[in-house]
Amino acid sequence: MTQGAVLDLDDRFAAFSDHWRPRVAARLNGQDVRLVKVQGVFPWHSHAEADEMFLVWKGRFRVEFRDRIETLDPGQFIVVPRGVEHRTAADAEAEVLIFEPSQVINTGDAAVSDFTAPQGQTI
Repeated sequence: MTQGAVLDLDDRFAAFSDHWRPRVAARLNGQDVRLVKVQGVFPWHSHAEADEMFLVWKGRFRVEFRDRIETLDPGQFIVVPRGVEHRTAADAEAEVLIFEPSQVINTGDAAVSDFTAPQGQTI
């Protein structure tokens, strides 16, 4: 992660292969730009203090709410408001950018599990 440098998303995504382990590609104004590969279903959770924005780079990605499911294609994004319970999913591998405050833990209020990513991993 280098501030003030041009980053290539294809190169950055090619640098890792695991799922549900966001990497910090950039930091700005207390926010992280995180890159994550996803496949399968993530646990239900919420973030009491932070909104989350998901932007799909490649593949198809779902954000499931208790009352509806939103499916996103490349170039589409969604903002999940703070405090709203949700889970994310992808039937096949997808690449997603997440924009959220640096202190946010990816599993939010869900119990610590194999899905809980180490904080601050950069790429």
